[in-house]
Amino acid sequence: LEPHYKLQQQMMGYVKSSMEDADVFILLTEVEDDFDDSRLIEKMKASGAPVIVLVNKIDLSNQQEVALKCEQWAKKFPDWRILPVSALTGFNLQQVFDKLLELLPESPPYYPKDELSDKPLRFLVAERVREKILMHYQKEIPYSVEVITDTFKEEDKIIRIRCVIYVARDSQKGILIGHKGQALKRVGEEARKDLEDFLEKKVFLELHVKVSKNWRENELQLKRFGYFDQ
Repeated sequence: LEPHYKLQQQMMGYVKSSMEDADVFILLTEVEDDFDDSRLIEKMKASGAPVIVLVNKIDLSNQQEVALKCEQWAKKFPDWRILPVSALTGFNLQQVFDKLLELLPESPPYYPKDELSDKPLRFLVAERVREKILMHYQKEIPYSVEVITDTFKEEDKIIRIRCVIYVARDSQKGILIGHKGQALKRVGEEARKDLEDFLEKKVFLELHVKVSKNWRENELQLKRFGYFDQ
């Protein structure tokens, strides 16, 4: 359990660092939720950063209940912005974006204007494949998966990419591939189309699935996947 503990500690370190550097906090709650995490609330208040409270799922409640919940939050934290929203219907989401733009301070760019991200292309490719897995698989599969871009070869008219998808158990490999490979084929086709739009070039995407027994408890594998500082 030591690698798992070290990973958990590192993740908590990221959370702490993110809270210290945050310019705005968004606290997502629900009409029926009596949120009372005093430690988290005190950390947000101590940071001095503005807080937006999003009361979600208002489509499942009546107007009176929503108004009462927003009033409770406003009385408890008069300096915080309270917004009722519905992620399902999209209600008030534009106001959330507008409020974020209003509250976020201007800052110098972290990387040149001609670069779309500070992450390498191999990382972005792997994340696009993992995104499709998150969209199409349920339960434990997406959270037992790691994707590595094994090769990225750019030719004149095409980019040839090979990604390896790692899972923790043989049963997960079968589910990921699906009957006659159809499930994995769907992931590959959707990821390839997105990558062609992003890279503005024809892409040949090859996906392979490998089993790495309990990789989440293996410190060497975790380092390889970038969870620990090298």
